[in-house]
Amino acid sequence: MNNPVVIVGAGLSGLRAASLLAKQGIDCKVLEARDRIGGRVLSTSDPIRPDLGKFDLGPTWYWPQYESTITNLVKELKIGTFAQYTKGAMLSERSHNIPPERYVLPENSSERSVRIIGGVESLINAVEDTIPTGVVELETRVTAIQLDEDGVIKVEAACAEGKRKEVPARAVILAVPPRIVARHINFSPSLSQDIVTDLISKPTWMAGQAKAIAVYERPFWRESELSGFATSWVGPLQEIHDASPETGSGALFGFFGMSAKTRREMGEDKVLNLVIDQLVRLFGPSAQNVKAILYKDWSRDLETAVEEDLDPLKDFPVYGQPPKSEVWEKKIVFAGTEAHSKYGGHLEGALLAAEQAVFEINHL
Repeated sequence: MNNPVVIVGAGLSGLRAASLLAKQGIDCKVLEARDRIGGRVLSTSDPIRPDLGKFDLGPTWYWPQYESTITNLVKELKIGTFAQYTKGAMLSERSHNIPPERYVLPENSSERSVRIIGGVESLINAVEDTIPTGVVELETRVTAIQLDEDGVIKVEAACAEGKRKEVPARAVILAVPPRIVARHINFSPSLSQDIVTDLISKPTWMAGQAKAIAVYERPFWRESELSGFATSWVGPLQEIHDASPETGSGALFGFFGMSAKTRREMGEDKVLNLVIDQLVRLFGPSAQNVKAILYKDWSRDLETAVEEDLDPLKDFPVYGQPPKSEVWEKKIVFAGTEAHSKYGGHLEGALLAAEQAVFEINHL
């Protein structure tokens, strides 16, 4: 059969699967609903001050000491990296009325993480460069996957300007979040209830979260021997890290403690005002001199989050492959970071899931 392998989703996992298939001479097509590649990888700069650098509003780092797949790929693609800045004391904020406490952590108390020069988008672009031109189609939202009586797969998609298209497929790799598959793609014949229940039970990594990044002319907190790492019981940010580029400007980013519903009710402007107020409480008056502030609420991204993702996570999700389907076995394969049981939620998981999907395609 000469039909291509259709990959749904042009995030890291989908692009890596396409790269591996192309390297093996296997025809494939990547269909992406967004108008950009990368999925939850989003590296951006302030349009008014692009000179300040690019910053990650999605995944930010990886751990080379135990994530060998991404480490080897970064080396293979000759992508520059630098160590996450951790030198100096951390801050802990327990109350509005009590100044933050300062702690000097023991040396080597935290695992060494590594960041990518230019943001994780540099990895996305490098992987895309290994894929033949024309394989990736943007603004192409897969809405249905049909399997006819002769075993032929047809992938239906909505395109820009209201157009629709149908793509015949040898097999389909689903490299999008499980809940997006369950809620946004119609299958004929239907997926079994066991599979649907499993897909819905897997929270989309980061889907209920938001990231805020405050950018400064320089990382001024380092002059006070602070690492930029802080935790807070007060909020709105629960955990804060140094997000500065290797050289030049300074930046602090944080994950929110407040729920997606609360952020929506407050509105972006009020949320970001609270963020700046908190950074001033923690790092002093210099934190008021923000040159740019970047914000991404993933819960409002329709290609990432569904209604179930608005509920805050209480525990780390259980990820991995869904149950097998008698009807769809050897026809659909799952990728994406949530498809990997050990490294789910990490860039490493996205890459390993892509490798596993391609292995399965080769043994159909």
